[in-house]
Amino acid sequence: MRARTSLPLLKPYSPFPDPLGGFFKEKSRVGWLVFLLIGLLGNCTPTRLLPPGRNLLRTNKLTGVEQADALSLEALYQQQPNSRFPLPKLAIYQLGNTFYNRDKVQKRLEDERLNYRKRIQAARPDSVKVGKLLVKRDQHLRRHQLALDKGNAIMRLGEAPVVYDSTLTQQTVEQLDIYLRSQGFFRSRVTATDTVRKRMVTVTYHITENTPFTYAQLEYAIPDSGVARVVRANQKASLLQVGQRYNEALIGQERARLETLLKNAGYYDFRQQYITLEADTSFAPNTVRLRTLIASPAPGTEHRVYSIRHVNFLTDAGVIRFGVKRDTIVRDSVYYLAFRHRFSTRVLDRKLTIRPDQRYSLANTQLTQRQLADLDVFRFNNVNYVKVDPTIGTDTTYQLDAVVNASPHKRFQELSELGATYVAEQVGPFVNARLKVRNVFGGAEVLEFGVRAGFEGQYNRVTGSNIPQTVLTTQLGGNINLVIPQFILPWRSGRILSRYNPRTRLNLTYTYVQRPEYTRTNLEGTFDYIWQRSLYHQWVLTPIDVSIINTTAVSDSFQVRLNRLANDGSPLFRSFTQLYVPSINATSLFNSNDFNQTRDARFLRLFAEVGGLTRRLYQDRISLNVYDFAKFTADYRRYHKLGPKTFFVYRFNGGIARALTRTDVPDSVGNVSGELIIPYDKYLFAGGSSSVRAWKPRRLGPGVYTTTRVDDGQVVRDYNLEQPGELLLEANVEYRFPIYSFINGAVFTDAGNVWTLQSDPRPGAQFKSDQFWKQFAVGSGVGIRLDFSFLILRLDIATKVYDPTAPNGEKWAIQNFKFLGKSEDQTAFNLGIGYPF
Repeated sequence: MRARTSLPLLKPYSPFPDPLGGFFKEKSRVGWLVFLLIGLLGNCTPTRLLPPGRNLLRTNKLTGVEQADALSLEALYQQQPNSRFPLPKLAIYQLGNTFYNRDKVQKRLEDERLNYRKRIQAARPDSVKVGKLLVKRDQHLRRHQLALDKGNAIMRLGEAPVVYDSTLTQQTVEQLDIYLRSQGFFRSRVTATDTVRKRMVTVTYHITENTPFTYAQLEYAIPDSGVARVVRANQKASLLQVGQRYNEALIGQERARLETLLKNAGYYDFRQQYITLEADTSFAPNTVRLRTLIASPAPGTEHRVYSIRHVNFLTDAGVIRFGVKRDTIVRDSVYYLAFRHRFSTRVLDRKLTIRPDQRYSLANTQLTQRQLADLDVFRFNNVNYVKVDPTIGTDTTYQLDAVVNASPHKRFQELSELGATYVAEQVGPFVNARLKVRNVFGGAEVLEFGVRAGFEGQYNRVTGSNIPQTVLTTQLGGNINLVIPQFILPWRSGRILSRYNPRTRLNLTYTYVQRPEYTRTNLEGTFDYIWQRSLYHQWVLTPIDVSIINTTAVSDSFQVRLNRLANDGSPLFRSFTQLYVPSINATSLFNSNDFNQTRDARFLRLFAEVGGLTRRLYQDRISLNVYDFAKFTADYRRYHKLGPKTFFVYRFNGGIARALTRTDVPDSVGNVSGELIIPYDKYLFAGGSSSVRAWKPRRLGPGVYTTTRVDDGQVVRDYNLEQPGELLLEANVEYRFPIYSFINGAVFTDAGNVWTLQSDPRPGAQFKSDQFWKQFAVGSGVGIRLDFSFLILRLDIATKVYDPTAPNGEKWAIQNFKFLGKSEDQTAFNLGIGYPF
């Protein structure tokens, strides 16, 4: 047994050096609390709670794996040791056990049961009181029973000691052997040894793979000639190839592929049960002759090919009116039925890929359901098929009647949100209201109106310092968004694009911001074409994207500040002028994940934009500044699923923005020079809750340039100004893991920066190929995520590790780590909805 930590370790003066640079000084209460916790965890000897004569499973090891998938083999372990990363679960459990008394919990449970028995007896015959007492009794007893079964709250955050069980080791050996044989290692051998040291067991699984078996021949035995033609015509798409290693998982996928293939060819009744794959290992040494047999429904019969006879589309499924028949409209041989036709049959017909006289197709059925769901005018939809009795005297024609049932959404849907922010010691209320109108013009269009009004506390930072006076800034906004379920084109597109779910979106947004320093408005309009290349791949083409930015008022003191920034080389002042920003852009988005990010998936977003190309035609005729520019960004993410709720995620994000031609700009004495200028909102920024989280939003960079301000007569660093750049490089790594119930955790590291591409008067701001790799800012931290399935709330706490903008002796900012107090320049708290990436 390990001895308990003695009390003298908690004295404020310690003879041992402090490795965290003053973290455990006498005045640091947080430091001493952490030190106390470390001391308590140090008392948690791993074997202290083990039954007599039993040992703790310390670790599992795997040796001899050269060709098989080691991760898949490790997933077959029947007994896993206690988790030690990122939280020492066993130590937490043992810490909670020091405050746990099972007898007391049992006594409380019995006392509560007896107490409620008396109260229920006294409340009779009042059934209402008895019912309330029964509910309370069940709640209290359930809580005590949980504590009795699984320990107190701290113990439930951890894990009970995993007592080593040799029978589970033997079961693991059997599972590993089965898996290896399923992967073609028919002559493999699996053994296990366990080593005990200080009552802790290390289990080593020894794998001898030997030579795996590969496919020497792939044959088909299909008595049905029609099925044989379909299969052989698509043989190149087979997942199984000669020379490939035998793999039962791929064989299962091949069976599923053949079933889908035949269902798309009209074989409505076909099932995987008809497919058998036989492996013959006696053909040649270390080879397999694989034979695919597709049986007939019965001896001497063939599988039936079905075609569609009629298609009936009920646009008001679920609505019942006794004694009233639905009205019918026929369009392109499809029958549209409804008590009252509210939807354009022309629009619905383009979303319908099931047509009369076509062969049955599973792919067309699923595409129809997906496209109708994407309209957002139906609550649900499904496609059912009814077999048609064959015509008397014929036995070769088999038909189906398709019935599409669609239940309409509510026409109007409103959403309002009330809340408040607390910034700069001010409570700022805000309200959001949205109204969605479905099928507004009868063509399944969706029209949305949104308004937002809010007030937010703000320090009156005219010179960059915090003045004690705080004010509420005003933010007003509104938007109108119309989605039309087809392309609006000057020519007829017909049905060619219908399977790509085309949509046209028109959006108009207005924003008004009033602060002590300025008043600014932004009017933006976009015209988008959206289509779905595949289930996971979406394209957006925006031929019209126009913004009009107008700063109607700037205070004198803030103008002085902007002029000083302009002289220093910062383009921030251009955000407070009058701008006209026309552009064309396109976005390609591939995302194989879901909303809650629960899959092993990939994400890639590519964005390209070109603006202001025709500015010379009208720039002299308007009073607004117009700049031409090009911009490109790429965002790649990879989600590796390590367990049901455990993920390793990394991300690479980058972009470049550049002016295409020079703009003549007069200086303070009237001289005109050509400069490469882009609109301020088109610059790239780093820092924030979805970027390098140890820095405030848009406050990182550029390069190693440091912005300063005068505060109480001293020149100090200024983290409050946005730092735009023309080149962005950034990377993130995050490990996500479950903690308890709906509470998940994360540890992460972010790195990145922005730079300017052209010569810049700010020293260290320009990108240089031989220097940029030294200028990446690095931050690390931890996060808590509350996963409510429909909503994910996130808190990330990040601290600066390496700050390239700091003086030479202070670049390793982690030495100045502070959690509380005046730490806004070192530690950042990020609240958000959803995952950062």
